[in-house]
Amino acid sequence: MLKLLSNQGVTAPKGFLASGIHCGLKKNNLKLDLALIYSEVQANAAGVYTKNKVKGAPIYITKEHLSNKKAQAIIVNSGNANTCNGSDGLVKAKRMAELQGKALRLKTSDILVASTGVIGVPLNIDAIKDGIPMLTERLSKEGYEDAATAIMTTDTYKKQLAFEFKIKDKVVTIGAMAKGSGMIEPNMGTMLSFITTDLNISGEMLSEALKESTKISYNRVSVDGDTSTNDMVLVLANGLASNKEIVEKNDDYYTFIDVLNTLNITLAKMIAKDGEGATKLIECIVSNCKSEKDAEILSKSVINSPLVKTAIFGSDANWGRVLCALGYSGVNINPDKVNLSFKSSVGEVEVCKDGMPLPFDEVKAKEILLKDEIQILISMNSGKYSSKAWGCDLSYDYVKINGDYRS
Repeated sequence: MLKLLSNQGVTAPKGFLASGIHCGLKKNNLKLDLALIYSEVQANAAGVYTKNKVKGAPIYITKEHLSNKKAQAIIVNSGNANTCNGSDGLVKAKRMAELQGKALRLKTSDILVASTGVIGVPLNIDAIKDGIPMLTERLSKEGYEDAATAIMTTDTYKKQLAFEFKIKDKVVTIGAMAKGSGMIEPNMGTMLSFITTDLNISGEMLSEALKESTKISYNRVSVDGDTSTNDMVLVLANGLASNKEIVEKNDDYYTFIDVLNTLNITLAKMIAKDGEGATKLIECIVSNCKSEKDAEILSKSVINSPLVKTAIFGSDANWGRVLCALGYSGVNINPDKVNLSFKSSVGEVEVCKDGMPLPFDEVKAKEILLKDEIQILISMNSGKYSSKAWGCDLSYDYVKINGDYRS
């Protein structure tokens, strides 16, 4: 049985500590900008990264360090993406790992690195160097709050949670923290997620589980259609729950993947809801499709449509924009079979059947769309497959935030 652990994050599992400080990367000295997650024992580890051809320097270093599927700590900075800085960026990302490894008395290769913030600005490695002693000293079980705060950029709130579940007779805990607000169309503004667990699972199975879970969670989120250079999901599993090691896709593996999916989908929805300037979470569910891939493409086409997003912002049941987004998705559809409705906590209104308009109550539709979580329900009536995607509305504030992001 899955149990939500209230007000907890990456330090909930056995053997994990965390911290967060201000080291000077952000101009405002009240804003934390450097975070650390540490396992008291070496952990099996896995990662999934952005598909953007332009990648942040930390991604190259982290992938290199994860070649043995082992790690013991993750250092993350905000305020600077350390991207498009050439060899200087790679040197500094490696230096972050070296400095943190030395402070923890670990091998450099056991330290993973992530960055988020402005692209094309040299990273102030001296500020990080000066901050690492305090960052290390402040590691604690209570440090998850500061760590989750330190990775934020334009996020309006911390995104973290933890669950407890059982593998046979062993209690296992999983925790996570994430950030993301703009420049998000992961396919795995920057989307970062860091997951910790005391589960005993092989590196190979952990990697397989993360890839499997990412496909139906973070990869189905889009805030603005921009795939960031620094998107990264990392997971550490230190084995301290002492369950029998999971080395194959057995019942224990599927118990874990179910929990991992719940955790990642919850975080993905938090990220979508906190899109830059967003006022509403949009969940698009496409059903009765010819294939799951087609359903995924169609659902993402809808949530990526600026016209759909602005209609939802204005609480306007302009369903023709939804059909338009389905039509240019690239999927071969029959528009004469499409059914469509809008739904929220106060009810549901059907607006289209077999591609044709239905008479509906505009006042009721407005009431439904004024809520902060909106579902767009689409039936293609052409198969048995379905998919979900999560996004947000497009408000005036999105332009304001991104118009002066560097300042």
